[in-house]
Amino acid sequence: MQELLLRIHDADQDPGSDAACPVCTVDRLEGRPGVELVEMIRGDGPLRVRVRFDERRIARAEVIAAARCPDPQLHLTIDGKPGATGDRPGSPPSAPNAGCLILPVAGMKSEAAARRVEHALNRMPHVRATASHAAGVVSIRYEPSHCSLPVLSDRLARLGVRPDFAAARICDGGTLPASKPVRPNPVFRTAAWLAGQPQLALVLAGGMLLINGWMVHLLDGPDWLRVTLLALSALCTSTETFPEAIAALRRRQLDVDVLMFVAAAGAAALNHYEEGAFLLFLFGLGAAGEHLALSRARRSIKALTDVAPDTAAVLDEDGRESIVKVEEVRVGQRVLVRPFDRLPVDGVVTSGTSSVNQATLTGESTPVDKGEGDEVFAGSMNGEGRLIVEVTRASSDTTLARVIRLVEEAQASKSPTQLFTDKVERLYVPFVFLATLILIVLPPLLTELGWGICFYRAMAFLTAASPCALAIGTPAAILCGVARSAQIGVLVKGGAYLESLGRVNAIAFDKTGTLTRGRPAVTGITAAAGITEDDLLTLAAAVESQVTHPIADAVVEEASRRGLAIPSADDVRQVGGSGASGVVGGRRVTIGKPSSMPESASLDDRTGRAIESALEQGVTSVVVADESRVLGFLGIADELRPEAEPTLKELHRLGVRYVTMLTGDHTTAARAMAERAGLDDWHAELLPEDKLRVIDELNAKYGHVAMVGDGVNDAPALAKADIGIAMGAAGADVAMETADVVLMGSDLEHLPRAIALSRFAKSLIAQNLVIALGVIAVVSPLAALGYANLALAVLLHEGSTVVVVLNSLRLLRYGRK
Repeated sequence: MQELLLRIHDADQDPGSDAACPVCTVDRLEGRPGVELVEMIRGDGPLRVRVRFDERRIARAEVIAAARCPDPQLHLTIDGKPGATGDRPGSPPSAPNAGCLILPVAGMKSEAAARRVEHALNRMPHVRATASHAAGVVSIRYEPSHCSLPVLSDRLARLGVRPDFAAARICDGGTLPASKPVRPNPVFRTAAWLAGQPQLALVLAGGMLLINGWMVHLLDGPDWLRVTLLALSALCTSTETFPEAIAALRRRQLDVDVLMFVAAAGAAALNHYEEGAFLLFLFGLGAAGEHLALSRARRSIKALTDVAPDTAAVLDEDGRESIVKVEEVRVGQRVLVRPFDRLPVDGVVTSGTSSVNQATLTGESTPVDKGEGDEVFAGSMNGEGRLIVEVTRASSDTTLARVIRLVEEAQASKSPTQLFTDKVERLYVPFVFLATLILIVLPPLLTELGWGICFYRAMAFLTAASPCALAIGTPAAILCGVARSAQIGVLVKGGAYLESLGRVNAIAFDKTGTLTRGRPAVTGITAAAGITEDDLLTLAAAVESQVTHPIADAVVEEASRRGLAIPSADDVRQVGGSGASGVVGGRRVTIGKPSSMPESASLDDRTGRAIESALEQGVTSVVVADESRVLGFLGIADELRPEAEPTLKELHRLGVRYVTMLTGDHTTAARAMAERAGLDDWHAELLPEDKLRVIDELNAKYGHVAMVGDGVNDAPALAKADIGIAMGAAGADVAMETADVVLMGSDLEHLPRAIALSRFAKSLIAQNLVIALGVIAVVSPLAALGYANLALAVLLHEGSTVVVVLNSLRLLRYGRK
């Protein structure tokens, strides 16, 4: 139990008066967990408050922060000295409801120990910690109502760390004090890393035993010691692979693990103990290295699961906030997202504006502005604004959760090359085993070679011919390719599609929502004599503001963009398929097709020619007229995406031979759009079944066709094409279900990146096959003829396995600067 005497000075009041500040101080401290006694002491000097508290339950710095008056003009001192609470002088306490301490600790002897402390604390609920070995402190942000100081103290004690709560100070935002960086001891760093890799540590221990056994042999030491050391080495290096070999034998199958252990046993039978142990050591080392390398690819996918937070700040009907697990958040609830926090759920913004970084899902390099009515996704990073989001999907059904599930399924699927190598391996392994038996039996019967020499050569052949690199080369590349594509915002649903994407010779694009933005916009205004463009747009917007139609929305949006004041319209009438009319400023204004204009409205030659020209260019003309004449017209069109033209050029540069557009629009609009985008061809006025016919024609002519659509009305064509690609499908259920590849963002530039990644993956798979087959083709005959001993065969065999895995890992760096 500790006692603290707080003296309070009020510059604006008489020190002896019954001021509100000391009373508030008592109120703030009473009832706080760990505070046993709070009393106000009156005297001739300044007012004092005595606080008795349990240092095991509340830190001294927390008592001071809670007692400090929120008025910045008031100052609190402790025993006559200015209060050092870690806050700026005169500032209010940092956060009375959420503790944040800079906690000096002893016993944290290395960066590895600091990482262990940090990891252990962060696994506790409602705790976020950062540990610094260099500074000798731990920054802890926690919620006292859920995690008390005794719990934190016990956890630190179990980690061998002694906290000094008496010297703790309040932090602002949980940041650590600046300190000079110290390079960790490389020995400790290596030891800490190996502690997290038990398989590799055992193999390395086996390697040390192998060296000692070999040294005993070179120094003519006792055979029992040599054999014991080498047997222990074999045991350490085979803890992962030997059970696999036994399991294969129980299934009455021959695989690579069985071949390796047969070769090692054969070497031991010939008293070549060192070479047998060396084989198992390199085989175990290769397996451990393969595990580490592929774990890196798997971590790239697993990182997605760590993006979304575990908890959400849910608001009730009265606006009160409560922290709940994301799994407990229900559809329809409102969630508060603070600045620079990640969104825990999918939903729609109901209040607030902010820029949201969606790179995790869409690969978009720049944040997207979000406001009321906009959709947001779990795992996205909120920007500087405060958002209130209404939940639209349960945590198990968010876009991020579905992406993770699809990527995991994609990892399990196999590409055509992998299916082929699997089939070859099933036939090849028994062939190698049979060839090994022939090399053991036939040469002694047909030549003068001894049984021992033939057996040794057969074991070297068996090692060199084992298809380890062949078996791992393709799946490693597929795993890394799927992982990297997900990182850049392209969801590839399997190895087959990753390979197929790189073989595309022709691509068919849907128009609306794919090459275009998918919504009409005002692209031009032509006013008749005596009226300005703004006046014409104002009259049109007055009527269209009371009409429900996409074109009407485009007109009103353009008027708002120009900052025009939109007057009210009376007696508005909407005629389906032709237009609308209303009374604006005492005269009836009609808006719609040229054929819907009043018969009394005259049309001058200049305006008539402009309308005809716009129609020839595929632009929808919305004519504006009063009862006496045509006042002008507005050109309405679906805007081409700004990235469409450079994307099509990049596709041609990558070797795509033919790029076309399939649309249901009329011929004039299709021709104009194709010319603006730089397409090779276009097909207009197509029904859904017509699109399927065009896909068949393209497939017959070019051999491999991709269809790019918005994933909703293009579902049949996406399914018909060799590979279906859904465009801008973050959150679109149909796209994720129908397409083979999903471009998660709304940026067409992801498409050439995905094709380039696929082709790079194909080239790496080919390289891996050449490396694997090359080593087998060269080394195994040399081993059978006695020109390559067992040790050399082991080195080249295991070396090729490591090379193909490292080669596959290049995919994880693809496209990085």
